[in-house]
Order: sequence, then structure tokens, then C-alpha cells
Amino acid sequence: MVEIKIDYQGDLHCRAIHGPSQTVLETDAPVDNNGRGESFSPTDLVATALGVCMATVMGIVAKRKEIPLEGMKVTVKKHMSTDTPRRIAKLEVDIEVPLPADHPERKLLEATGNGCPVHQSLHPDVVQEIRWHWQ
Repeated sequence: MVEIKIDYQGDLHCRAIHGPSQTVLETDAPVDNNGRGESFSPTDLVATALGVCMATVMGIVAKRKEIPLEGMKVTVKKHMSTDTPRRIAKLEVDIEVPLPADHPERKLLEATGNGCPVHQSLHPDVVQEIRWHWQ
């Protein structure tokens, strides 16, 4: 169990403190939803969590198998719904893997990324387009 304490600071800004590390994260509402867009929005954090989670679990497997993944890049594009309720409609994920397309562990790495906890936790109505780019 991890505890995260959140302080609403007013004007659509929040400050979150990660219990184990005391790392601080600040959020702001996006410009298109009454905010100033001065930091990550809550839905930006969901998109970020997906990309970081995929990279992290792939890194765990790569470390165990001594596969060099340093330099891997993940880009996530978040699309919000145009109808109500306001929600994440689609997440496009591009993963640039610094390994050849014929790498013997390609299927394992892709399955690991696709099986990350965030990917598995998102509602099935959220379209997740995952595109793999191998060197």
C-alpha cells in the first residue's frame, strides 16, 4: 500500500506528496477545462502513467535478461472525448525500441509492455493504440 496525500491549493491546483519518497507533484486543470495548463492535468498523469508503466515493466524484464533498453523512447498522445462525460477517449502510444526488429526477445518485450498494470487497469472504453518501432 502506498499513501499519497493531496492538498487542493485553490484555483484548480493540487499538490500531491508521495508517502514513501516525499516527492512532490503539482497538477493544474487544462486550459480547455477552466485551468491555466501550468502543469500536468489529472488525465495527463493517466497518459503518463501508461507510458512510464510500459517502459518500466519492459525494463524489469530487460534487466533480468540482460537486454540493453537504454535509450528507449515512449511518446503518449492523449485524446479527450468531445461528448459528455468528459473522459480520456484514446491514448496513442509510440514505443521506439533501440533493438533490431528481429531481436529474439521481441515478442516477450511487447507482451510485457502490453501487460503492464496501468494498461490492464484502464477502462476498456479507452482506446489504446500501441505502435512498436524497432530499429
